[in-house]
Amino acid sequence: MKINMTRCTLEDSRKLQEIGYETFKETFEDQNSTENMKAYLEVAFNIKQVENELSNPSTHFFFVSFNDEVAGYLKVNTGDAQSEEMDDDSLEIERIYIINKFQKLGLGKYLFNKAMDIALKQNKKKIWLGVWEKNENAISFYKKLGFVQMGAHSFYMGDEEQTDLIMVKKTPIIK
Repeated sequence: MKINMTRCTLEDSRKLQEIGYETFKETFEDQNSTENMKAYLEVAFNIKQVENELSNPSTHFFFVSFNDEVAGYLKVNTGDAQSEEMDDDSLEIERIYIINKFQKLGLGKYLFNKAMDIALKQNKKKIWLGVWEKNENAISFYKKLGFVQMGAHSFYMGDEEQTDLIMVKKTPIIK
């Protein structure tokens, strides 16, 4: 079992688009209408959007590979790239997505540890994320990692308003 992580660059935009599209669709298509899924994917994962996000210096993407095959990715945001207004002491995990066939191999925790490492190196006091209130597997995963719910916000899947729980974890203080 070989796990590897690489930081995504602009040259990875097509692969990131493909993995992002695949993982989001696998995760949520059974609970959403075809029309709303299509509308969301066209906006969130069009190549221009992916390239804009990759070009933002406050956003970082990482691929995780399992036995030399890309298995998922991580997206973290700081500063004004965060999807909610937060202070400068915060780091957002916007996406941790693993392709279904690679789930339950510890890759999500591997990506979380990368986000925690970034937060600690940047002296962030907390990590936060939004998770769909109906995504019980993800909520359970984040609770096991020490996240607690601190609020909620709206998320639009096409024209349907959904609720994301805002979950927060304080980072350990390093002296």
